[in-house]
Amino acid sequence: MLAHVVMYTTAVCPYCVMAERLLKSKGVAEIEKVRVDLDPAIREAMMTKTGRRTVPQIYIGDTHVGGFDDLSALDRAGKLNVLLGLSQPSS
Repeated sequence: MLAHVVMYTTAVCPYCVMAERLLKSKGVAEIEKVRVDLDPAIREAMMTKTGRRTVPQIYIGDTHVGGFDDLSALDRAGKLNVLLGLSQPSS
């Protein structure tokens, strides 16, 4: 079973789209999306939790990955598959 993925996002966010595309290519069928543009309190909570103000902010399980660049770097380093709970590291 793949790890639970939560992504803080906004309505218009190209990096969010790229992050979702990468996660789906890894077999992640469901991403819990938290829209921070609909409620300032949700954005404040995200900033308090992550220390960052930009989106996306991605959590895989309990691990704060960061944004798309961080997610992509994890994939290039072969660590994303392991974090997602896939059996083999990416090549």
